[in-house]
Amino acid sequence: MAFGFFNKEKRAVEQFMKAAEQGDAEAQNNLGLCYSMGKGVEKDLHKAIYWFTKAAEQGFVLAQSNLGAYYQSGMGVEIDKKKAVEWFTKAAEQGFAPAQKYLGWCYEKGEGVANDLKMAVYWYTKAAEQGDVEAQFNLGMRYSNGNGVEKDLNKEAYWFTKSAEQGYAPAQFNLGVCYHAGEGVEIDMKKAIYWYTKAAEQGFVQAQFNLGQLYYGGDGVAQDLRMAVYWYTKAADLGEAHAQFTIGWCYSNGDGVEKDLKKAVYWYTKSAEQGHADAQNNLGSCYYNGDGVEKDLYKAEYWYTKAAEQGQATAQKNFSLHYSEKAKTTK
Repeated sequence: MAFGFFNKEKRAVEQFMKAAEQGDAEAQNNLGLCYSMGKGVEKDLHKAIYWFTKAAEQGFVLAQSNLGAYYQSGMGVEIDKKKAVEWFTKAAEQGFAPAQKYLGWCYEKGEGVANDLKMAVYWYTKAAEQGDVEAQFNLGMRYSNGNGVEKDLNKEAYWFTKSAEQGYAPAQFNLGVCYHAGEGVEIDMKKAIYWYTKAAEQGFVQAQFNLGQLYYGGDGVAQDLRMAVYWYTKAADLGEAHAQFTIGWCYSNGDGVEKDLKKAVYWYTKSAEQGHADAQNNLGSCYYNGDGVEKDLYKAEYWYTKAAEQGQATAQKNFSLHYSEKAKTTK
């Protein structure tokens, strides 16, 4: 079956080659795609660039956008941000939404073109109006921050909604924030939880943590410590430092989970190593008291110091007490 499929691909390449050599722009683009992916022919990015260029020079919009992406990333060609912008512009001016989005990004970041937030908004809008999900999100962010356009929370919520409804997790999270805080929409905790959940189920870590907070505090939903722990753990497993600290706290106190001081130490350590001051202080206390770990005053001092250096008040107090006791024992 696989061999037969390969033969079909090889025959397709042969047909594309015949048409491409006669100047057919669509065939040239398709041949470029075959070389770029190794479909029916040995993968060769240089040949992909060659055929994309042939098609792009005839105004074939897909090839123009493909060339822009290749010059931007340096696939099969040296990175050339200016050429990327040139080709994205050609495709964008023909109304190709992905190129419009990428061009907006280039203007926003100043990649291959002078930084121009107004132009970024212009091209994001063009793409967003055609339903490009990332452009809709980016446009929502511009209206949220007032970058390149007058700040408008109603338009922020509008574009986040457009993107969120297409399943884009960052937009779903941000729309949840809008309903949570009443930005551009009335506060509606049910809708906030709905959109946080949509994003969280796709692995969006900030949404997972926010859900944990809402379930822990019973904010807009019945308090459910087990659900709080569930979402905290999801976020903690993805490396979110505050979630790691919080799940450590849950294990330390038996909130929504069986009390387990060893697991508390595990999560405090994960968080502390990322610089979370409260986790550093609590980890210091674990080592100081021998809670869930063998007592170790040197490690206690180490973590108290780390937290105290960040201005964590309890750690500063603990650090002072530790040194006071240390001084007494050395007299």
